[in-house]
Amino acid sequence: MPKPNLSSASIDTLLKLRDEIAEVLAHRAALLREELSKLGQKIGLKGKFRGSSLKGRKVPVKFRDRSGNTWAGRGAQPTWLREKLKAGAKLEDFAVHKTAVFRKASPKKRRRAKR
Repeated sequence: MPKPNLSSASIDTLLKLRDEIAEVLAHRAALLREELSKLGQKIGLKGKFRGSSLKGRKVPVKFRDRSGNTWAGRGAQPTWLREKLKAGAKLEDFAVHKTAVFRKASPKKRRRAKR
């Protein structure tokens, strides 16, 4: 199909062409949406696309300071914690539940099996 010379076309012709293109695109978009919804039903999504199953879930607080600021340990460190760490505090000072990870246990001595 030869390309029409749009620079020499009248404004009425250009407006009519624009409307025809918009109509064809709208029809094609409707067909694509219909195909996508059929695909979604076939694989059990029912039109809804899911992200991570953990997204939006609340997690228990892992770090807290004396003024009540908290951080769950996810994402970037909050400003209050970052400032206190720069001032010399240690992360384990703010741990809510002191776990084995933060405890400084002496290295365990292994017992050798007697032969």
